[in-house]
Amino acid sequence: MSNEDAAWRKSSYSGNNDVGNCVEVAALAASFGVRDSKDVGRGHLSVSATAWTELLASLRDR
Repeated sequence: MSNEDAAWRKSSYSGNNDVGNCVEVAALAASFGVRDSKDVGRGHLSVSATAWTELLASLRDR
């Protein structure tokens, strides 16, 4: 899956306005992508599936 085909999603905590500082996340072919929702043209950070799962688990444990 290419970056252009990815389904980028914002957190429901971000609200429905375009003013907030948010990140978007998408499942890519072999990783997860994270990008700035206000400047999507600058690219994205790729995170391995393992690292993404570990990050989410650590956030849930808090």
